[in-house]
Amino acid sequence: MFTLGNFLTLSTFGESHGIAYGGIITNVPAGLEIDFNEIQYQLDRRKPGQSAIVTQRKESDTVKFLSGIFEGKTTGTPIGFTIENENQKSKDYEHIKDSYRPSHADFTYDKKFGIRDYRGGGKSSARETINWVVAGSLAKQLLPKNVEINAYVSSVGEIFCEKPYQDLDFSKIETNEVRCPDAETAEKMISKIKEIRKEGNTIGGTITCVIKNLPVGIGEPVFGKLQAELAKAMMNINAAKGFEYGSGFCGAKMTGKDHNDLFNEDFSTKTNLSGGIQGGISNGMDIYFRVAFKPVATILQPQESVDKDGNSIIVEGKGRHDPCVLPRAVPIVENLAAFVLADLFLIDKIRRV
Repeated sequence: MFTLGNFLTLSTFGESHGIAYGGIITNVPAGLEIDFNEIQYQLDRRKPGQSAIVTQRKESDTVKFLSGIFEGKTTGTPIGFTIENENQKSKDYEHIKDSYRPSHADFTYDKKFGIRDYRGGGKSSARETINWVVAGSLAKQLLPKNVEINAYVSSVGEIFCEKPYQDLDFSKIETNEVRCPDAETAEKMISKIKEIRKEGNTIGGTITCVIKNLPVGIGEPVFGKLQAELAKAMMNINAAKGFEYGSGFCGAKMTGKDHNDLFNEDFSTKTNLSGGIQGGISNGMDIYFRVAFKPVATILQPQESVDKDGNSIIVEGKGRHDPCVLPRAVPIVENLAAFVLADLFLIDKIRRV
């Protein structure tokens, strides 16, 4: 399937070394005035080549809208868009056209489809996420203006941002290239990524996302639970390995007495171990979740593998690759979250008299 969403939907196309990426967004209400600068800003946050600790592929990542918008406002019809690929270097991948790279989608795509685009991974490339950023940054404009969505790098390897999110200044997320709002921790993270990159290796970590001021009632009771929709979206991100919200796995160590969020008279809660979601529905408190990302599979070191005939070979990554996905994944997490929230927000509006 190549479609995200329930009522508000995104269908995508494109490969890493094809002509362009793009998509179609359906069921955006008519009359929404679009902030095109905000959409491009979010794309610029995701694009390659923006710092010394990400891939140096050079792309302008400029979005072009083809339909569904007239004189700056949505028409209610499907919104089509494209982003051209401008800086492919397909020759960097010729050495693996008959080989399977460890922990990549090479083997599974080949066996599923009987053919694979080995240039940059084809459809399995994380460049696909450019479509999601376009859709999410547009969808966010459907939400109430006071809804805030902020994601940040909360760990790189064994380096953790120890401060709780309540003590962080989210305005500082964009002040450093790793996108961690704690300056001291950010310096350590950047040094670690640079060290790993010099070794021709990669490293993983986590991204935390905080959603503030979401109205009470967003999310469906059974198969459209808010946390389930967020988890599904996040686990589609390349390299994502885990999702937890609220108390997460730590909650498994607690008793009910310690874990229950007791009410205040204004219906807020004294604690927020629920992570702003109860029964799959937002309760008005902050929603916070964390996504774990594995190290990038392509490393610039020789590794044992096999070719398509099962022969033992040695493969070694070449070309331009991220030593750590986290800095560029921050806007992906934010905009995917926005798309999920906008989808459930519209569903909630439809079902209310």
